Amino acid sequence: MPWMTTAAVGLATAGLLVLGLLAVRLWRDVRHLAREVDAASRAVARAAATLEEAAAPLADALAATAPGAGR
Repeated sequence: MPWMTTAAVGLATAGLLVLGLLAVRLWRDVRHLAREVDAASRAVARAAATLEEAAAPLADALAATAPGAGR
């Protein structure tokens, strides 16, 4: 009967090791995903700023030709 206790403790230890390794892999993947999301967010912000700069002259031209703009 003592071998059953040893086997149970061994299996529990192996299970905890597997869970620990999976947790480390998950942590690394989450860190990588966070970096990717940050880079994408910065790229979207840069694109939005560029679009805003490019649209400013068009917005001014449309405002100048709008009815009642000469008032």
